[in-house]
Amino acid sequence: MTRFRSSTSNPARPEDEKLGIAPSFAYGFQHVLTMYGGIIAVPLIIGQAAGMSSADIGMLIAACLFMGGLATLLQTLGVPFFGSQLPLVQGVSFAGVATMVAIVNGGGGIQTVFGAVIAASVIGLAITPLFSKIIKFFPPVVTGTVITTIGLTLMPVAANWAMGGNSKAPDYGSPANIGLAGLTLAVVLLLSKLGNATISRLSILLAIVAGTIVAVAFGMADFSKVGQGPIAAFPAPFHFGVPTFHVAAIISMLIVILVTLVETSADILAVSGIVGTKVTSRRLGDGLRADMVSSAISPIFGSFTQSAFAQNVGLVAITGIKSRFVVASGGVILVLLGLLPVMGRVVAAVPTAVLGGAGIVLFGTVAASGIRTLSTVNYKNNMNLIIVATSVGFGVIPIAAPTFYDKFPAWFSTIFHSGISSAAVMAILLNLLFNHLTRGNPENPSVFAAGTERRIAPEVLGSLKHGDRCDDGKLIDADGREVAVLEPDPHH
Repeated sequence: MTRFRSSTSNPARPEDEKLGIAPSFAYGFQHVLTMYGGIIAVPLIIGQAAGMSSADIGMLIAACLFMGGLATLLQTLGVPFFGSQLPLVQGVSFAGVATMVAIVNGGGGIQTVFGAVIAASVIGLAITPLFSKIIKFFPPVVTGTVITTIGLTLMPVAANWAMGGNSKAPDYGSPANIGLAGLTLAVVLLLSKLGNATISRLSILLAIVAGTIVAVAFGMADFSKVGQGPIAAFPAPFHFGVPTFHVAAIISMLIVILVTLVETSADILAVSGIVGTKVTSRRLGDGLRADMVSSAISPIFGSFTQSAFAQNVGLVAITGIKSRFVVASGGVILVLLGLLPVMGRVVAAVPTAVLGGAGIVLFGTVAASGIRTLSTVNYKNNMNLIIVATSVGFGVIPIAAPTFYDKFPAWFSTIFHSGISSAAVMAILLNLLFNHLTRGNPENPSVFAAGTERRIAPEVLGSLKHGDRCDDGKLIDADGREVAVLEPDPHH
């Protein structure tokens, strides 16, 4: 069986394992493919809302790839006070799309968006010590709930990809697209079962390649535009003009930053649970500071807020590759994609339906990891079950009914439109209410508790012998004989 041997035989932490250059970049490329569609979607949406030309939108995309790579390197490798040193891929956050489009449509322009991102990120950087102190309020009942909700929240993304990605396209949801996604999914499962350790870990990448080859054969992939445009280009500072600062826009973006801090905290704790490493409040703070400083610098080059990508947490779980250096290799690839638009065009030509097939496994794995965490929670004589039930339900509302909060104030809908932040807020508050502020809690809480503990009288326990067992309501001794049960004395 072929295995890549680690150059660090017994690393102090699982995430510090080094696999070598070739496997690191192979696994890192998987991470890039997993998040590529998400990282280019935001500049596409914002650029179109701002009425930019295709050339300027291309510059936005290149800037987002470039800054996403730098932010990933900062988060994974780290410098003093910045970076969690965990396998987290950074990229443009979806949380701020609605807010940034609103700023553009309100007449502020792209320069006002950049100014709001810079100012709000600096404020977010200043308040990260507060967020880093709340780690004690993230026990498994909270983290498991949030991880599960992350996976559930991402499933509509996978379904949209499998249908073709563009709801306005004539072939959206066609049997051909869904069939291509199904084929990719089948290849992932087949390689996971039949391949050796290396092939199994590369199953996502190999399945995407196989799916793309099939798509080319049936005319469902178009690589004709790969040669169009410059081969290399450097994101120029202030290419789109000097940022402008407006109070209303900054306040709106600050709400997005708060949501980003909550989601990044959840992602850091989620990946630490998958990796099996310890995250202290200091390490959590370092990760949040990396997010904020990356977000503050991004607009200089034409990018937006940066945060950890939840879908890549699923890739860590499914491949079992916990090395942060693998993700750092993915960061290098992102930087190159930002500097070499031709490489970006190659990756962009991968059919969205192919990514959808892989996404079903990736995002489902996130949810499964959360369920595994929830299985370690004690549900006896407490309210943990209702905490999980209510929080997951709260997190699923934006998925099941995307317009649920449309009539609420903008600041409220910005926070709770994300299923991840909805579940995180509810789980944290309910955990505080039931497990920290215990005054008023009943001894055997409600029908939602898993039930009271079973007890046995000392005299009954003393009569049992080694090997006795209960079978179908009967007491059987070690020799297989039934032990008679005395009838109750009617006089007692």
